[in-house]
Amino acid sequence: MTAAEPTTAMATSYSEHVSELVVAQREPVADGVVSLVLEDPDGGELPAWTPGAHVDLLLAPELTRQYSLCGSPADRTRWRLGVLLDQGGRGGSRHVHEGLEVGSRLPVRGPRNHFPLVAAERYLFVAGGIGITPLLPMVAQAQQAATDWTLFYGGRRRGSMAFLDELDAYGDRVVLRPEDEYGLLDLPTILEPRPDTPVYACGPEALLQAVEQQCAAWPPGSLHVERFAAKPVAEGAEATTFEVVCQRSGITVTVPADRSILEVVQEAGVNALSSCLEGVCGTCETAVVAGSPDHRDSLLSDEEKAAGDFMMICVSRSNSPQLVLDL
Repeated sequence: MTAAEPTTAMATSYSEHVSELVVAQREPVADGVVSLVLEDPDGGELPAWTPGAHVDLLLAPELTRQYSLCGSPADRTRWRLGVLLDQGGRGGSRHVHEGLEVGSRLPVRGPRNHFPLVAAERYLFVAGGIGITPLLPMVAQAQQAATDWTLFYGGRRRGSMAFLDELDAYGDRVVLRPEDEYGLLDLPTILEPRPDTPVYACGPEALLQAVEQQCAAWPPGSLHVERFAAKPVAEGAEATTFEVVCQRSGITVTVPADRSILEVVQEAGVNALSSCLEGVCGTCETAVVAGSPDHRDSLLSDEEKAAGDFMMICVSRSNSPQLVLDL
C-alpha cells in the first residue's frame, strides 16, 4: 500500500483563496517555537490541503510570510502552524510571536503545495529544527497507509525540537539526534542510496546542501526538498536585459538587468501575484510558452528546471533574448 497518489510539484492543487481566520489556540511547543491553530470565526470549513502544503499569513501591509501546515488534512475546521522565532529575520516570526494572541484575526492565503508526497512503498524523512513542520503530516499519512518510513530529526538540543511528544507515538521509526548529545546528523550513513525510496528533507540551508550532496548518487527525482529561505545564487550568475511577451495580456516589456520580471510586468499593469519575492513560496509561478528560462528559484527540482515549463518570475530571468509567458 502506498501513502499518496502519483504527483509532481507542477500537478499539485494551486489556490489563491484568502480566508479571514482567527487564532483559536496558541501554545509553546519548544524553546522559541509556538504552535498556532487557525479557524474560521464562523465555524466554517477551510480549504482542503495535502501534506507538504503551506499558507501565507498576511500579517501587515508589506509583511506576508509562508508557514507549513502541520496538522491533519482530514480536519477541515482548523489549520495548525509551527513558527520559530528568528531573531535575525525580517520581522515575520517576531510579529507572530509578539503580535498574535488567541482571538487575533488575520487574512490567510492558500493553501499551496510545491512539496507534495509522491506515491512510494517506503520513505526516508530528514528534518532539521523547524523543518519538522511540513514532514509531520507526511509521516502521519505514511503511518496511516501502513507504508514503511523512517524520520531522522536533528536539532541543536532536545528542548529546541518541536512536537517531540507527538512524535513519541511512532516509536523507533523516529530517530532523534539533538546535536548537543549526538553531534550532527550522520548523513553519509543515513543517505546510503536506496532504490524506490523518496527522500524528503526540510531544515536550515547547511543541512539541505549537505543532503543534496549525499543524494547526488541517488536515482534522479529521489530527493524532495523544502526551503524556508532562498538558496544562494550560483557564483558567476549574470543579469542581462531581455524581452518578455505577456501572451494573455497582449503586452510586451523589456526587463533590464537591475529589475525582475515581476516588477516590470506589474508596473505594466499585468496582474501577477507575488509573495516572498525570493523564489521560495511559488506564488508567482508562471507557465513558459516559449523561450529559455534562467531558473534562480529555490523551489523547482532539477528535472522541472530542465523542462522549462514553469518559472518563478520574482527571481528567475532568461537565457534567451525573449520569453513568452502565460500572463
